[in-house]
Amino acid sequence: MAAAEGRVSAGAPAEAVPVLVIEPGRRLAAVRLNELWQYRELLYFLVWRDIKVRYKQTVLGAAWAILQPLATAVVFTLFFGRLAGIGSDGLPYPLFSYAGLLVWTFFAQGLAQSSASVVGSANLITKVYFPRLVIPLAAVLSGLLDLAVATPLLGVMMAYYGIWPGAGILVLPLVLLLALLAATGVGLWLAALNVEYRDVRYVVPFLVQLWLFVTPVIYPASVVAPHLEKLGVPGWALGLNPMAGVVEGFRWATLGRTAAPISLILASTIVAIALCVTGALYFRSVERSFADVV
Repeated sequence: MAAAEGRVSAGAPAEAVPVLVIEPGRRLAAVRLNELWQYRELLYFLVWRDIKVRYKQTVLGAAWAILQPLATAVVFTLFFGRLAGIGSDGLPYPLFSYAGLLVWTFFAQGLAQSSASVVGSANLITKVYFPRLVIPLAAVLSGLLDLAVATPLLGVMMAYYGIWPGAGILVLPLVLLLALLAATGVGLWLAALNVEYRDVRYVVPFLVQLWLFVTPVIYPASVVAPHLEKLGVPGWALGLNPMAGVVEGFRWATLGRTAAPISLILASTIVAIALCVTGALYFRSVERSFADVV
């Protein structure tokens, strides 16, 4: 101790040493985006950790990213495309369903991973400080690799059916950003609620199943819009489900057989942004108790 005190007195004054004081946030704490940027390396590490954990000791590895939407598309084609005769906006039903399932699978996995992410990182939360928002954000971002792995098969299917994207392909990055916003917004709400109410982990699978059937994955939005208008509800109201705009926008951007669903995408964008903002604010308001509850 004496040697340490001697070094301090001989060098710069103690006041010159930067000191960071960490205090619990207020009930309505602001979302500090600059802090997220400072911890970007931790975000990268957590994303990579989630990817490795997902495929650790698996026989097929990342091939599961293709098999999940492909197998579901086959089932949908047999039962809904062939037996039920559900329309597909003039597209081959296997291509129609697989395109919708690509972004839907990203969203569904994002909800499942992010909702359990905070509870699953209990040891990390109770030992060191970092912005807790990076945990559910990393869980959602890790799904982008699966999406990237499964997308080339869509290109193969398009070539097989002789369908090529038009100018709408330029909007594809914005549609994917919308999918990321929707998954992040809902994931933040579920991750924060799951810390306090562990029933959420049982609700999420049920919620995802219901959400699939109210999203135009199995059927096109053009089938639902006339029925809504008969009830006096405008067709764009379907976009209040943020994934409706994502799925229809993704199909339009990649397959390009229908008119651009502008009103649907705009409505979904507004809802997705609202979910992100409110989800982040709620997450920040309750994260002060995570270490005690988790």
